[in-house]
Amino acid sequence: MNVSELARQLRVTPNELLDRLPGLGFSIGRRAIKIDDMMASQIIRKWNENRRRERMRSSLIKTSTYQAERRPEDLRPISVPPILAVRDLAGLMGMPVTRVIQELMRNGILAAQNERLDFETAAIIAEELGYKATLIEAADESKSEHAASEGRLKKMVEEHGAEGRIARPPVIVVMGHVDHGKTKTLDAIRKTNVVASEAGGITQHIGAYQAEKNGRKITFIDTPGHEAFTVMRSRGAKVADIAVLVVAADDGVQPQTKEAIDIIKAAGLPFVVALNKIDKPEADPDRVLAQLADYGVQVEDWGGKIPLAKISALKGTGIDDLLELILLVADMEPERIMANPDRLAIGTVIESRVDKGEGAIATILIQGGTLHRNDSLGIANALYGRVRAMRDWTGKNLESAGPGTPVKILGFKVAPAVGDIVEVPEDPKKLDAKVRTAHQVAEGFTAKRQVSSSSTDEDGKKKLLLNVVLKSDVLGSLEAILGMLEKIHDDDVGVEIIRKGLGFVTDADVNEAATGSKIVYAFNVGAGPGIAEKAREKGVEIRTYKIIYELQDNIIAELNALIKPKVDLMHTGWVNVLAIFRTEAARQVVGGVVKEGKAITGEKARIWRGEEPMGDMELESVQAGKQKMKEVSEGTECGLSLVGKLKAEVGDRLEIFREVVTEHKVKIDR
Repeated sequence: MNVSELARQLRVTPNELLDRLPGLGFSIGRRAIKIDDMMASQIIRKWNENRRRERMRSSLIKTSTYQAERRPEDLRPISVPPILAVRDLAGLMGMPVTRVIQELMRNGILAAQNERLDFETAAIIAEELGYKATLIEAADESKSEHAASEGRLKKMVEEHGAEGRIARPPVIVVMGHVDHGKTKTLDAIRKTNVVASEAGGITQHIGAYQAEKNGRKITFIDTPGHEAFTVMRSRGAKVADIAVLVVAADDGVQPQTKEAIDIIKAAGLPFVVALNKIDKPEADPDRVLAQLADYGVQVEDWGGKIPLAKISALKGTGIDDLLELILLVADMEPERIMANPDRLAIGTVIESRVDKGEGAIATILIQGGTLHRNDSLGIANALYGRVRAMRDWTGKNLESAGPGTPVKILGFKVAPAVGDIVEVPEDPKKLDAKVRTAHQVAEGFTAKRQVSSSSTDEDGKKKLLLNVVLKSDVLGSLEAILGMLEKIHDDDVGVEIIRKGLGFVTDADVNEAATGSKIVYAFNVGAGPGIAEKAREKGVEIRTYKIIYELQDNIIAELNALIKPKVDLMHTGWVNVLAIFRTEAARQVVGGVVKEGKAITGEKARIWRGEEPMGDMELESVQAGKQKMKEVSEGTECGLSLVGKLKAEVGDRLEIFREVVTEHKVKIDR
């Protein structure tokens, strides 16, 4: 494309265009005459995006005459969070939401009452309406108290030389790819058939169990596809001492295997490789060990330092060897696996849910001290309840639980979040009686919520949104799913959870979904009475899942369905029309000369009359002399058969181009 033609399309002079291109990231010389068509398309897109940003910036920084005359001391103060809805901003100022929407529109921002605003935008709008906005961080006090709890836990764990410390059961986290046998390995260790009660190949929320070997107890934690374990680590919950990496001998290193290795290394955990399914005919241990070595995991059999146990979880083969190796690794650094039982208990929440009969319950791993029945429970300086009952993994009632023991606690006011640090306070009366609800815990996990079919990123690019409702059985599962969704990064589409919570799908969930993409994702929960019928009436689909990765695959499929294939125009040549030979209703035969590039049979032809495009036609055939050609090159006179309703005239120019369709698929970080 000629520079002058591109400049005309952008409504600037050629010199101004060439001056501004370096600032947009295009390295094009000042004396350039032509620009590649693909690059021209990129320039047009970038130019328009930059123009939109400038308009938005100018609309936000402009102030009214009234505001210019207003003194700062006349502004009334309000406290605004980093992100809030338009209606919430109106509520803070005590104004009708329509007044705030009008002010937004006056500044060039079209926003409904549920649209989310960042602090900078909200502050500008508030100032124009007579208010001075100051930024507040939500739950700052809670965060600082939680950080203090993490500090106390870390100090307690790292006090190797402290008096009164004794050996405790090592805590083991079992990780690996889906269907490689994590749950069956635990089943073989515990000698109890939990597999029958779990769903096809993946455990749905974190559970904790204990086994005994050589008179020593070992605590095992099972994770739902690693996401919940990652959530706990991100909150400072250092729960595991040793990891077991389960790899199937017939399948080898897979995406979640690599993810598990990265998580183990990031956590700094010593680990054991459990090579499972060695009894299968298609098992190839050497191939799998070579794959592990390529990924930096060198087992002892291959000259490395990582212990290896070859097992068959289905038949129970090699389980004793695995337990021996775990104890051997634990004995290599015994000072790491010690705790003082003679102090007030402190531990981490590894499972949390609301039960119909028992209320809010949580599984806590005691990491220091001893927890007794009737002890008070504090989280982030708030009183969360009292230990009404305490049970071990077999369901047996306990009066006390020491370090390294996982216990199910009944007596919480509300369900705590996975990863929360639970402490027994010295004086329960000093704790705040106000606690976060399960809904508030879930809300705090994501940055924003908006009920809109599209959003605009900081570059001004429009993004299609899949607005869905998410319901789950326990907080661990909910956080795992939300963590998985945060790994989806795409410039064109995104997922917005417009409502989320624990328990059955309700009337309110269906109503909320009807305003979005009409999808409710229900994980390990069903719908309440009459809800399915109401969903059908509103056109809402309730999709139930028991496996996290199946839910993830469905969401990605929905996102892919939102994306339209990208169509780029590839310029191939210009033809000047010199004569009209024949004109029919939907066809025209013209004569011309190829002035630039090529005229190719089957391509598109755009008719230009002066500087105005008239429309597109199909180039049915090209003829040079009396012979039909596939293509004719620059300088050649030719006849062209054009199909379409438009009619070319002598003096018109035909731009020959082809449409290049590119399929775009959403990807997820692994």
